[in-house]
Amino acid sequence: MRPKFDPEALPVIETDSRRAPLSAPRMQPDFIRHRLLSPPSWEPELTDESRIYDKTRGLREAAVLVPLVQQRDGLTVLLTERNANLTSHAGQISFPGGRQETYDADRIATALRETEEEIGLKRDFIEVLGSLPDYITGTGYHVSPIVGLVRPGYTLQADAGEVADIFEVPLSFLMDPARHERRLLRWEGGERQFYSMPYPREGGGHRFIWGATAGMLRNLYHLLAA
Repeated sequence: MRPKFDPEALPVIETDSRRAPLSAPRMQPDFIRHRLLSPPSWEPELTDESRIYDKTRGLREAAVLVPLVQQRDGLTVLLTERNANLTSHAGQISFPGGRQETYDADRIATALRETEEEIGLKRDFIEVLGSLPDYITGTGYHVSPIVGLVRPGYTLQADAGEVADIFEVPLSFLMDPARHERRLLRWEGGERQFYSMPYPREGGGHRFIWGATAGMLRNLYHLLAA
């Protein structure tokens, strides 16, 4: 049985101040486009989430979009805050996306469809650049993260049943390893480590980016830094 816990209350065991923040040229659309098209030799960072999902149920296939928005001051990452009353991942910060359906041609189609359904971002504004390594979540999802470059001019419309808020975080903030906190959960069944990247909220507090979303962003950092 997976433990129920408040991830924000758990201790930070370290932040990664050993690695340098991503340089500005590596956060330009042309560099990211080329890096995903012709990636160098690099090693994704494995998490231990796959150790705690219920293996008797099997994995559910899903895809998310990692939307890199072209803003005047540089790229941002578009994220959603899920409604607090959902039965799965309630209140969490996530990428737009969801479960793959039988009528989806592939994982890219899943990510684009779910993005349009959840936040109203039409695929005409998205250039698919490539994908990050698949990610197995502690809730038993096999997730394919699809990286997309979003050009200006779009409008957003949140699905009120799923999405409480849509917001953006500068890519430079998320690509600074000093912001990458490793936290530790211990319970009777074992222990789990995960990343968190708390982003200051206007008016105080933080938007608490953690778990699978933070893990995928961590792999984006490794790929662009390689």
